[in-house]
Amino acid sequence: MARKHGDVIMEEMKKQGYRVEHDTMGEVLVPEERFWGAQTQRSLQNFKVGKQRMPIEIIRAFAVLKKAAALTNLELGLLDEKRAGAIADACDTILTGGLDEEFPLVIYQTGSGTQSNMNVNEVVAGYANSKAGEKLLHPNDHVNKSQSSNDTFPTAMHIAAVEILEDRVLPAAEALRDLLAELSERYADIVKTGRTHLQDATPLTLGQEISGWKSMLDHDIRQIVLSEEGLKELALGGTAVGTGLNAHPDFAVKVAEKISGLTGKSFVTADNKFHSLTSKDALVFAHGALKALAADLMKIANDVRWLASGPRCGIGELNIPENEPGSSIMPGKVNPTQCESVTMVAVRVMGNDVTVGMAASQGNFQLNVFMPVLIASFLESAGLLADVMDSFRTNCMEGLTPNRDKIRENMEKSLMLVTALNPHIGYENSAKIAKKAHAEGTTLKQAALELGLVTETEFDEWVDPYKMTYPNAK
Repeated sequence: MARKHGDVIMEEMKKQGYRVEHDTMGEVLVPEERFWGAQTQRSLQNFKVGKQRMPIEIIRAFAVLKKAAALTNLELGLLDEKRAGAIADACDTILTGGLDEEFPLVIYQTGSGTQSNMNVNEVVAGYANSKAGEKLLHPNDHVNKSQSSNDTFPTAMHIAAVEILEDRVLPAAEALRDLLAELSERYADIVKTGRTHLQDATPLTLGQEISGWKSMLDHDIRQIVLSEEGLKELALGGTAVGTGLNAHPDFAVKVAEKISGLTGKSFVTADNKFHSLTSKDALVFAHGALKALAADLMKIANDVRWLASGPRCGIGELNIPENEPGSSIMPGKVNPTQCESVTMVAVRVMGNDVTVGMAASQGNFQLNVFMPVLIASFLESAGLLADVMDSFRTNCMEGLTPNRDKIRENMEKSLMLVTALNPHIGYENSAKIAKKAHAEGTTLKQAALELGLVTETEFDEWVDPYKMTYPNAK
């Protein structure tokens, strides 16, 4: 009897370095050297959409939860020690980066992340079976025991989000904040002109100006920490729709404890799994804190590049490090490139915030099906912010210095020093002095004396720029 054409092709492919794997839909050819199985291979074939792979932070988070689940199932008598140990060992290998090439699936796959859950299940089973030399683990029956993609992917999202916030974003923000606090104290005595509406305003010190930047980061840090409360609630244990079908009654609480132990973070099981499977409000809230940080970084970077503009034809009150040539045609030009990097990251984060919010709004019934793009956007924002804060701090702000001569020159030319006269001669008389000085190109003092509104002694006593920066000092 003649063999079918498909059988012939299968035999040829096996000779070319492929093996046959199967799932509930039939047989699939998988590269011989890979640990993944049929479902991963199907996803690779069916979703050739973009080049962005599922973030490695999600894969690592999956490894944590799979190990925790195996250890919990062992404790509950649902998994034997040999299998639980094999799962844990495979997960440890994933966590150390030993199997990174085994996770090729793209972000734009199923909106539940089911295929990435199965990719991890298959790789854990395939690696463990290869190491054991036997079919020890089944990806669904053992690695995925007491779980569903519908509760594992939300759990991985929260684990990854908390880890990147606590391990990367917050340390970077705190380091930049601490540097700004140091600069604020260092330059507390430098009096400069203030600016509102891009126009001259009353004076302040450079230290006071920088203290505003520092306070922004204080607030951002507190908001990020506050946002973590919701992220530390885990969906695991809800299984398919939130009821916990096929999971032990004690599984959810115990697996959250195990995840906390493995990560060093304080996770708890979510009180309401119907909420945790379908709602992504915690990630929206947390990304909102990241957007607030991005907005403040945008403001700080813009202030720095405005104040450093010039060096001769701009404001020129700050000197920034000369890190690289700024032009391919203009010799000697230096640009505020670190500031530009910060502001580009900021607008990317703001764009990602739209994606996060829109994706979170698309939960239907018992599941959100926009999770991969949501968490990819979240992790991109967090990673970019952490990187750019470190770069901005080390390559710009650590080398930031004041141009004292330019600061003094600008401050002395400011017409808004006349504000100090308001309590003594009134707003309208003070305005006459400012307008006369501006129209005639003279100093405020000369204009005031010519108008006969104050004496020289009074002007010198009342118009003291330093005293204006601390008007209530005793």
